[in-house]
Amino acid sequence: MSTVSTVNGGISFWYADRGTPLAREPLPGDATADICIVGGGYTGLWTAYYLKKAVPFLNITVLEAKFCGYGASGRNGGWLYNGIAGRDRYAKLHGHEAAVRLQQAMNETVDEVVRVAAEENIDADIHRGGVLEVAYTPAQLARLKDFHSVEIAFGETDRVLRGARETCERVNVTGAVGSTWTPHGARLHPVKLVQGLAATVEALGVTIHESTPVTEIRPKHAHTPYGTVRAPYILRCTEGFTANLKGQRRTWLPMNSSMIATEPLPESVWDTIGWDGRETLGDMAHAYMYAQRTADDRIALGGRGVPYRFGSGTDNDGRTQPATIEALRDILVRFFPATAGARIDHAWSGVLGVPRDWCATVTLDRSTGLGWAGGYVGSGVATTNLAARTLRDLILQDSGQSGPTELTALPWVGHKVRRWEPEPFRWLGVHGMYAAYRAADRRELTSPRAGTDPVAKAADRLAGRH
Repeated sequence: MSTVSTVNGGISFWYADRGTPLAREPLPGDATADICIVGGGYTGLWTAYYLKKAVPFLNITVLEAKFCGYGASGRNGGWLYNGIAGRDRYAKLHGHEAAVRLQQAMNETVDEVVRVAAEENIDADIHRGGVLEVAYTPAQLARLKDFHSVEIAFGETDRVLRGARETCERVNVTGAVGSTWTPHGARLHPVKLVQGLAATVEALGVTIHESTPVTEIRPKHAHTPYGTVRAPYILRCTEGFTANLKGQRRTWLPMNSSMIATEPLPESVWDTIGWDGRETLGDMAHAYMYAQRTADDRIALGGRGVPYRFGSGTDNDGRTQPATIEALRDILVRFFPATAGARIDHAWSGVLGVPRDWCATVTLDRSTGLGWAGGYVGSGVATTNLAARTLRDLILQDSGQSGPTELTALPWVGHKVRRWEPEPFRWLGVHGMYAAYRAADRRELTSPRAGTDPVAKAADRLAGRH
């Protein structure tokens, strides 16, 4: 498999066939608005969309440091699915039924994104094939069966457990011993969705200023090098780039994830692999992978690579390390040996937001007008939509235009979490955690034991994931 001609960076593969967009005009000076949204990714754009639809006369301004979709919204794996970070913790804090309501809202969110894309004529290559997660070691199979039982307990009665033969009939993953499938998922083209959303909200009358980095957020003020936007509500929708804001370096950790995309694969390779249902594909490893079959018949596959940059640093152009490209290529070939001769056309990386307790949250501080949503831990393609509708309801409630809703009562609303440790403990902890996960995965590959490697369990406890 050749990587000589691989494009490394350039934001992501998703921009390769569309080109990097020309940025909209920056903020021309001090301005006022009813609502100022900081961040032009999925969270910010969905929030602008739902607020403008609910109250058309609202003056809404979106401020984006680069261009809409520069961050995770333009670099992710294109998994529109019903996973949400923190559900199990919310069950412990608020009770099982509260977490079931949150899960049901996520199931419905997949339908909502598909509905709005169709209604607004956003062609994002959406294909509803569901989500297939496979196991290929005894330990992974045990975790998969436990995972399946837990999902059923949280109301996913339409989830299916499959054996080795049934799994390979869907997607021929070498060595697969089982899988679980949910219909609550779809594959999409991330950039087509984010660019379609940006155009839609602009057509609704939302003002978008790009090339306008916000340096500090204070009550009723969003400060930029070009001027200050004053608004009763300032909403922080910056996810993995939150650490760039003054006073926010330890709020959410910017975790790196990297991806590769193959050349379009010939029919002979697809005849071997199958994957006719175009499900999004994942596994049950500790350092897990995620993949999709793209609309033009490539495989786009991702994983953690080098997980974290010292000091909560973020990249500028999406470049990833050569060793990470090789590691992802090895995963691809292990899963699908028929791809061994395929060219890797593109490699890239991006950051996602990780709270200290790994729980996604939505908050509106009614005393200051400051709101935020995020900490999706890599599950943001759908979760951003639910977060945006929740922010809408919280603002409408606070401004007296509506009362409490089912969304404002969900257990992730107003959740508080402590900050990450200072450096170098943050860097040491994250790198140590993922070194432990990779070591556990290697041992499980050769072990006949069905139990999870104890090193991975220790890493979970250290990270605060359980």
